[in-house]
Amino acid sequence: MRTHLTHRGALEAPAFYDKWFIITIVCILAMGLLMMTSASIVISDKQMHQPFYYLYKQLVYLTLGFGLAALVLQVPISQWEKYGIYLLVAVLFMLALVLIPGIGHSRNGSARWIGIGPLGFQVSELAKFMMIVYMAGYLVRRNLEIRTQLSGFLKPMMIIGTMAVLLLKEPDFGATVVVTTTALGMMFLAGMRVRHFAALLSLVVVALAAIAISAPYRLARLTTFLNPWERPFDTGYQLTQSLIAFGRGGWFGVGLGKSIQKMFYLPEAHTDFLFAVIAEELGMVGMVIVMGLFLLLVIRIFMMGRVAQQLGKHFAAFLAYGFGLWIAIQFTVSIGVNSGLLPTKGLTLPLMSYGGSSVLVNCIVIAVLLRIDYENRLDR
Repeated sequence: MRTHLTHRGALEAPAFYDKWFIITIVCILAMGLLMMTSASIVISDKQMHQPFYYLYKQLVYLTLGFGLAALVLQVPISQWEKYGIYLLVAVLFMLALVLIPGIGHSRNGSARWIGIGPLGFQVSELAKFMMIVYMAGYLVRRNLEIRTQLSGFLKPMMIIGTMAVLLLKEPDFGATVVVTTTALGMMFLAGMRVRHFAALLSLVVVALAAIAISAPYRLARLTTFLNPWERPFDTGYQLTQSLIAFGRGGWFGVGLGKSIQKMFYLPEAHTDFLFAVIAEELGMVGMVIVMGLFLLLVIRIFMMGRVAQQLGKHFAAFLAYGFGLWIAIQFTVSIGVNSGLLPTKGLTLPLMSYGGSSVLVNCIVIAVLLRIDYENRLDR
């Protein structure tokens, strides 16, 4: 690998990682820790008699995540391509285990966790990751079929459909939407014909709409988000409290730590509705900063994928595109839900919201992206 000459003529060691990617990740994590602590401090003190309980747990998760990322960083990208299908089968098996009473853990009416005793892991987070790994490998193996034949995208849709059924059994409609839309985006980027993509997209939209209105609680959420003020103390409660937070924030916010909505008015303030607390405390300026950081992150990820594609590393390229789409879709939906632009659905803000499973999986994603960038730079 060549070194670079500085303006003074000295040799400069080449960079092995994208510094802007790392800086963006550090900024998002730091801001996430700060705002998650602010959003959870009241409920933590009430429930655990310790104002920083959720902060300490999040730090433990991040420490474990960084350790896991250090191990994943040593794994060549070719190994993910080699074992992707087996990892996907393992995740499908775990999603089935979650539904077995005694193995799967239920919280708030949803069986999404698997574990022993108090230790649990949300399998749907791992399912998103493994689906992208599998899809990247499939798009490399069947690229010509994807581009020319209808069967090329029907085959992976059967597997994604199986995963969607298992996720809906939990139920986890949010994860189902993220998995399905990310897979569709990856196939579109792989060169699927526009008419095939349009037909498949229409079919998926109709299917998701049918699923959304099939359950009374999902239908209530869909109708409530159109006019949450009609039932502000019933089905519209969470959204109206979130909108109040946005309204109180204004341009510059009420100040860090001074949110009123987090004081037992806004449910899930430190997880699904963290962005509403950011809007209240930091205002429009804070919201723009957060959205700008995520936009920069997604751009850097897509640039990694583009470089890998130019180097002929197609699996790594599709893998990066998939992760970029996943992050873009999830943070867009999370912000849309918080602001009332989308129906209320439980989706965390990536890398910022509280949650052990999402933190661990996000750290793995970061490590794989760093490995893609590292191998790109070696090959260049």
